Amino acid sequence: MSVKKIVITGGPCGGKTTALSRIQRDLSHLGYTVLIVPETATSLISGGVAPWTCASNEAYQRCQMLMQLQKERIFEQAASTMPKDKIVIVCDRGELDNKAYMTDEEFARVLEFLNMSEVELRDGYDAVFHLVTAAKGAEEYYTLDNNGARYETVEEASALDDKFIEAWTGHPHLRVIDNRTDFEGKMHHLMREITYFLGELAPYEIERKFLIEYPNIEWLDSLPNCEKVEIVQTYLRSDPNEEIRIRRRGQGEHSMYYLTEKRIDNNRKQLRTQRRLTPGEYQMLKMQADPACREIQKTRYCLTYAGQYFEIDVFPCWDDQAIAEIELSQEEAPVKFPEQLRVKREVTGDPNYRNAVIASRPKGATH
Repeated sequence: MSVKKIVITGGPCGGKTTALSRIQRDLSHLGYTVLIVPETATSLISGGVAPWTCASNEAYQRCQMLMQLQKERIFEQAASTMPKDKIVIVCDRGELDNKAYMTDEEFARVLEFLNMSEVELRDGYDAVFHLVTAAKGAEEYYTLDNNGARYETVEEASALDDKFIEAWTGHPHLRVIDNRTDFEGKMHHLMREITYFLGELAPYEIERKFLIEYPNIEWLDSLPNCEKVEIVQTYLRSDPNEEIRIRRRGQGEHSMYYLTEKRIDNNRKQLRTQRRLTPGEYQMLKMQADPACREIQKTRYCLTYAGQYFEIDVFPCWDDQAIAEIELSQEEAPVKFPEQLRVKREVTGDPNYRNAVIASRPKGATH
C-alpha cells in the first residue's frame, strides 16, 4: 500500500477550493483513494474559536496547530486500515501555513508547546503545492465575494501569499503554481505537477543544473524566502545505470531521512522514487555504503524566486563556485535567476557535476 500526504496551500483567492475538487475527481479516475483533511481554521472560527475570542493570537494558534496535528493523525490511521493500493491524503492547508500569522517568537513558543521542530512539521508532508493568489498576476479576478471570511485587499493578499511561500521554503518538494496562464491552465499545471510527483502519466523529473559563482552567503541568509538546510548524502552499492542514495536532511539537531533511487533516462530526464526512512533504517542502510564513494556534506539554500524553486548547493571543498539546480515540469520552461546569482554556465548532463561523481573524487579534489 502506498500512502502519500500532500498539502494544497496558497494565498487568498488562489483557487484552492476548485483545486481540491479537481484533485479528488482526477486522482480518483487514476485509481487513487483520495482523503481530504478539511481546513482547520474554518472549523474553529465557525465554532467560535478565533484569534479574537481567545486570550491571544498565540493561544489560538496553539489550538489550531494541535487540532491540525490530531486530524492528520486520524486520517493517517484511517488510511492504514483501508484495503487500497494507492491512497493520497490531501491537506487543505498544512501546519506551516500558521507560521504566516505569527511572529518568530510566537512560532517558537508554539513549537515548544507542541514539542516538535519546524523541520518535523514542514517535512512531515511528502509534497507541498502553493497556488498563487489572483492578486499577483490576475488582479482582475481577485474577489471577496465568494468567501465571507476573506477580507484582504489586493496588496494584503499579495503580502500574505509571500508569507505562505516563505513558510514552506525549505521543503524538499515545494511547487509554486502561478498565474501565467488562465485559470483552467493553472488547474492543469497543478494536476500535472501532482501526477508527476505521484509517478503517474509522466513519472519523470526534468532537472537543470548550473555552475554559479560562489554566492553571497550573507545575502542568502538575510532573505525571508530562503531557507538553509544541512545535508549529508551517502551513496549505496548499485548497478551502473542506477543511483541509490540515503540522505540526512535537516537543521540543527532536527533531521529527516530519505532513500532515493534514480534511473537516468537521458541528460535531463530521470525516473526517481523516494521514501522517508526512520532513523534506524537510515543507520542500517549506511552499512551498505559504496566504498568507492565518500560521504557528501553540503549546505543547501532553498530559494523561491519569481515562482521558481532553486536549490543552491554549497560544498565545503569549493570556495569559488557552487551548484544551482531547478526542477521543471516542461523542458522548454524558462529559468530566471536573481541578479545576485551569477551563472558561469549550464552543466545539465555534465557528469563531472553530478553529486555521485563529486563523491567518488579523492577528498580535497575540487574540479
